[in-house]
Formats: sequence, structure tokens, C-alpha cells
Amino acid sequence: MTRRIADLLRHGQPTETVTIKGWVRTKREQKEFSFVEVNDGSSMAGLQTVINQDMPDYAATIKRLSTGASVEVSGTLVESPAKGQRIELKADTVTVYGEADAETYPLQKKRHSFEFLRDIGHLRGRTNTLGAVFRVRNAVATAIHQFFQERGFLWVHTPIISASDCEGAGEMFTVTGFDLSKVPLTDDKQVDFSRDFFGKHAYLTVSGQLEAEIMAMAFSNVYTFGPTFRAENSNTSRHLAEFWMVEPEMAFCDLDGDMELAEAFLKYVFQFVMETCPEDMEFFNQRIDDSILATADNIINNEFARVTYTDAIALLEKSSKPFEYPVEWGLDLQSEHERYLAEDHFKKPTIITDYPAKIKAFYMRMNDDGNTVRAMDIVAPKIGEIIGGSQREERLDVLEQRITAQGLDLADYWWYLDLRRYGTVPHAGFGLGFERLVQFMTGMGNIRDVIPFPRAPQEVEF
Repeated sequence: MTRRIADLLRHGQPTETVTIKGWVRTKREQKEFSFVEVNDGSSMAGLQTVINQDMPDYAATIKRLSTGASVEVSGTLVESPAKGQRIELKADTVTVYGEADAETYPLQKKRHSFEFLRDIGHLRGRTNTLGAVFRVRNAVATAIHQFFQERGFLWVHTPIISASDCEGAGEMFTVTGFDLSKVPLTDDKQVDFSRDFFGKHAYLTVSGQLEAEIMAMAFSNVYTFGPTFRAENSNTSRHLAEFWMVEPEMAFCDLDGDMELAEAFLKYVFQFVMETCPEDMEFFNQRIDDSILATADNIINNEFARVTYTDAIALLEKSSKPFEYPVEWGLDLQSEHERYLAEDHFKKPTIITDYPAKIKAFYMRMNDDGNTVRAMDIVAPKIGEIIGGSQREERLDVLEQRITAQGLDLADYWWYLDLRRYGTVPHAGFGLGFERLVQFMTGMGNIRDVIPFPRAPQEVEF
């Protein structure tokens, strides 16, 4: 039976007979035997195998083994005399599934830039750094599901194709069945979407929130976890055209309950990853950012600071730090402002609440002052905003006013308004960019390096 290398490194005992399958990392030939390190992606470290000259077809087999070759090795675990490894595998048989041309194989035993690795996206998962990233990504996803499932939330699959712009930003990909060489037009030369597949203009969704609200009105506590899309022509290290969002929605919940859940959520995920991927997190601390472990400890063991937007503006205005972007009540906070609050002032994750209504979405509940909404953002050291949420507007008349004020058509939101007509309740939720969280946890500088196949302007190769 094939064993995973991570399991053998943790629990394997001398004298056990095992089989491993993976890819060759390194090969060192000696006079009477060869050392071959095999890695199967389950751990940072590979398992050293020792192949003796007396193995049948030794010379021919060793000749076929080079970095990148795929192999099956069966043999017996023995204590390793080498420093830094507890056991090694003494091979009885070696089967080569696929050879790798040593001269052209792109992943040589040297440092490669992350930009170069993006150009060979079909192979970059075999590197130490990207392998660690994707193991952490898997652990984060597992923790997210466990957190919500343990609390009785229903996982709902919201649509990828949507007719509504939840964020109101307009940067959406169009979904069409038209033959693009002969798109039908209306009399005033506009695209006639009434003749398209869905009978109206359809998009790739930017958020599953509105549909999650529908489900929360029947199941109380729900969450989405799926792909979302934004057609923002940005080539920065913070933006993707396709990314994953986590969006819980809770009926009978106000902003205080929303903040409590969001804080508990982040603490849970960080704790789970630290326990599940300690070697990978230590690697990021040593090789990528030496504050990774301290940041995780800060998240897990500190209560988050809380401050209103108005008070945050006052703190920023009093600061002696020069900011590139202006600080003024009514303007949205930029990443440099958020990071100052979390890194320099509070020195821990910070929840900012009660933003001006004019810079927030129509669905956020209006405060009694008529100027601010029951919104909250969690900002963290080194990355800025990590979670954005709000108490939703449950009052029909106020919601209608907000939709109209933002230039949206009430008819497009008839079903959303119905939720306020038939048994409306106070409710709240938040959204978390999955890749932003993985980037924050690992310290990776570019968000394209925490998703297996990044989609960005001019980037859709793999």
C-alpha cells in the first residue's frame, strides 16, 4: 500500500515495509549506491531513498533518474545516520513512470523568481515555496468549512452567473451566447440583450451576498464559499480577475454579532493552520517574512481593537506620518491608512465601524444620524483590509431610498425587496477574500502566487 511521505516522516518506523510514489528532487551517485530524494507534495521535505548497486537493473534505472522524474519506490524504512532526518528508505525496487530531460527541465536546484515560476504554472507547484502555499491554502479552506459547520451554518452554492451588480462598481464580465461577429442591436444601436441566451444582460458574479441573504431568510445562518469575478483592468500585486470569496449571512443578527463572529472566525482559521501546517508556516517565517509567526500569534491571542470611522479619521489627522492619499471625513480609507491604524497605532487587528453612507453599498443599514451606515471592516498589520461586512438594511422604505439614490433600478431588485416585505428581520454578514487571507498568512508579496492558476489582465495561459 502506498504511503504519503508526510505520514512516513511523522510516524514511519524502522523495519516497516513501504511504497512511496512521487517526483525526484535530487540525485547523488556514490560508488556503491545512490541517494535519491523523492517528494510527493504532501510535505515540505522529501524522503531520502538509498538505492544499492545490487538492485536489479541498477545502472539503467539510475541513468533514468533525474530531477523531475516520476517514480515508485518500495523498500524498508531504516534509521538515517544523516543529520536532520530521522529515517530513510532502503529501496528494493524502483519503477520509473516518467523521465525528465535534465537539460531542459525548468526547475533546477537554484532559486527561481516568482515571476519566472508564473510562466511555468504547470510545474511551479513542485517548488518548496508554492508547495507550501498550496498546502496552507488547503488548510485555510478546511478551517473555513469546519468553523461554519461546527456552528450550524448551511453551505449554499450561490450562482456564478448573475443579472445584478451587488457592489455597484460596474466592473463585471459579460456572459453572452451571442455570435460576436454579428451581435444584434436595438434601434438606438445598443446591444439587444433581450435576444441573448438569458433574455437580459448577464454577468459573472462579483459576490454571492444577495443570494446568500435569500437563503438566510429561510435557514437563519448560511455561508457561501466560491469563485467571484471582477473585470478591473489592474496589474497590481493585490488584484485578480477571478478569486474566491467567503460570505456568511446571519438572520436575527446585528453589527455587534457580525463583528464577534468575524473575529472568532479569523482566530479559528489561524489556529487551525498553525496546528496543521507548522513546517510550512516556519518556512514562510524563515524565507519570506520573519514576522509571520508573530503576526499569527497577534491574531490568535489578542482581542481586536475597535474604533469608529470618525474616530479613525481623527487619529489619522493627528498622526505625524506623511500619507500619500488625503485624510478627510467622507473619503474612503486607503491601505496606507488602514495599515497605520493596525500596525502603528493599535498594533493589532482593528475593526473600523460606522462608515459614511455615501462611500458604502446600498444594502448597508443606515444609522440614525442619517450620514453613516452600520458597516465594519477588519484591517490587519501588513495587508490592510481583510474582512468587510455590515448589518443589512431590513427596512423596506429605507432600502428603496438607498437603491434609488445610487441610480439603480428598483425593478432589478424586486426579489431582494420582497425579503423586506415578507417577514423581514435584522440580519448581517461579511465578506472575506480567500486569496487575500492566504496571502496575509504566508507573507507572499503577490496575490497571483497564492492561487494555482491566476487570472489577471493578459493572463489566462493555464
